[in-house]
Amino acid sequence: MEDRWLSVDEVAAYLGVKRDTIYKWIDRKQMPAKKVGRLWKFKKDQIDEWVNAGHAAEDADNT
Repeated sequence: MEDRWLSVDEVAAYLGVKRDTIYKWIDRKQMPAKKVGRLWKFKKDQIDEWVNAGHAAEDADNT
């Protein structure tokens, strides 16, 4: 089940950032995420593309 959806905690651990940072990136609508009920879910390949495109670095400069 390699292509499963990841949680906020899993993505934060994967990227080495805090949960609050993930929520900020979602709120600014730059991080690819889907809301499932009350929870945010992520696809690892979409997160990798987003980071490789430099969006995480751009956002860090704007905080």
